[in-house]
Amino acid sequence: MKQAVRQTRTHIGELLARHGLRPRHELGQNFLIDLNLLDFLIGQAEIGPTDLILEVGSGTGSLTAWLAALAGAVISVEVDTRMQQLTAEAVEGFANVTLLGCDVLKNKNHFSPVVLEALEKGLGGTGLQLKLVANLPYGVATPVISNLVASEYPWERMIVTIQHELAQRMGAKESTADYSALSVWLQSQCRFEVLKTLPPDVFWPRPKVASAMIRIDPDPALRAKITDREFLHQFLRGVFQQRRKLLRNVLIALYRRELSRTQIDETLQARRLNADARAEQLPPAQLVDLSNDFSKLVKTAADGDSPVAANS
Repeated sequence: MKQAVRQTRTHIGELLARHGLRPRHELGQNFLIDLNLLDFLIGQAEIGPTDLILEVGSGTGSLTAWLAALAGAVISVEVDTRMQQLTAEAVEGFANVTLLGCDVLKNKNHFSPVVLEALEKGLGGTGLQLKLVANLPYGVATPVISNLVASEYPWERMIVTIQHELAQRMGAKESTADYSALSVWLQSQCRFEVLKTLPPDVFWPRPKVASAMIRIDPDPALRAKITDREFLHQFLRGVFQQRRKLLRNVLIALYRRELSRTQIDETLQARRLNADARAEQLPPAQLVDLSNDFSKLVKTAADGDSPVAANS
């Protein structure tokens, strides 16, 4: 089997020059050139022959080849088909790699059908467990992570590099400026950790902002507390869209067709929430409880068992 090449800054520059290519800023093509950090990323992923690795943004194939040398199978997605040719060269001789030349996303909330088909094929009956290991392009980092959490795939771990600012939002606590629907969505189902903060000079070309290497693991016990994950996803988007408004008023507007003000007030009172409570002040566990309450109420209303009272 061909050995993976350790791609230094010089190697990548010469490789691109030889093919007449330049990194494309609009595609977030910033290559991790600190090989110690690359080793650290791979080590944190704890990759073995029972792993199916999803990589998004394969670039020149530097990480892809090392994943292929360790994993049972690799699905690597690269939207830039010119760059994908370099990845193909890097993994030549590895029979366990599927290269996809497409956008990883169909839209913000869904993976591309091509990617889904490859995942179904890679996981179906193989006994492999799914891990996301990637130097994620900044533009797709949030939807890739969020959609994988939302999926029913048996994913085991994510070890990825993202913008440091995004990492702060993901790990933010209630009543802070960075706390958001994304914070709650991840923390209500996963264990999240920032492994390292990465300065711009460990990438080439250098991005204008710092990055972070993060680890996300699923937490089945937390996830089991959620009645309806799709409802929770929409609930969080709704209540954080106007995060500084009174939660009561936001909920009245969100569910004005399904629920009466009395139902909403009684639900908030049962959770011992004051009239001046705001979504941004509530921890993930409390927001999950509220989502479960409203999921049940809305379903009951939809079944016709609880007509909406006059909203006066």
